[in-house]
Amino acid sequence: MSTANTPPVAVVTGGAGGIGVAICEALAAAGFTVVVGYHRSVEAASALAARLPGAGHVALPAPVTDSAALQALAQQLRERFGRADVLVNCAGTTRFVPHADLDQLDDALADQILATNVRGPFAATRALLPLLKTSTLPGGGVVLNISSIAAHTAMGSNVLYCASKAALDNMTRSLARALAPAVRVLSVSPGLVDTDFVKSMDPRWREEQAARTPLGRLAAPAEVGRAVVVAVRDMTFSTGTVLAVDGGRPLA
Repeated sequence: MSTANTPPVAVVTGGAGGIGVAICEALAAAGFTVVVGYHRSVEAASALAARLPGAGHVALPAPVTDSAALQALAQQLRERFGRADVLVNCAGTTRFVPHADLDQLDDALADQILATNVRGPFAATRALLPLLKTSTLPGGGVVLNISSIAAHTAMGSNVLYCASKAALDNMTRSLARALAPAVRVLSVSPGLVDTDFVKSMDPRWREEQAARTPLGRLAAPAEVGRAVVVAVRDMTFSTGTVLAVDGGRPLA
């Protein structure tokens, strides 16, 4: 299939989540055909694909802990589009566990977090790599890993969530070296993002988190989406770096 006159294709795992939706919207507005990757949320992903600006968007299963399913996704992309130019690894999981409560962070939860947040992005990159290598985007194909300032501050929903994001940033650098020059790999690292889930939490806690941030507020999901577009479209000589969207929170 010739791709000379077709729009570039961006695949977003976890595309129907709070941050994923904003990333899909930003990429579609920037002229990409967006594949909204989902695990269980087929209805939400399909509705999002239908309302994105532009044409050709689609929701496809992308369970990041299932390598065979990711290979099937890659084959669907070949058959449907003949290309995949951008992979945004946005799928992730966590649960609030006090850092001192080691027993509540049991093996099952630990395995779920590490499989989804670390092995998942690696497996998705591995599955889509042959397509990413053939991208005609300026700067080549792009892998964007959605990380967190928890990787830097070691403060977050639980100990292993923080560790998983630190591992993801480290993997970003390793893969950037390994996949250059055909594919660039970057992390986008938000602070606390004011998604619907965060808005549902104790308002006093949200206000406290905003007060601890030098810019005085939480990140908007759209700001993460814009950072992804900038990294893909404008930062064509950058790879292996972590782009902070955190309001200066680590400075506090």
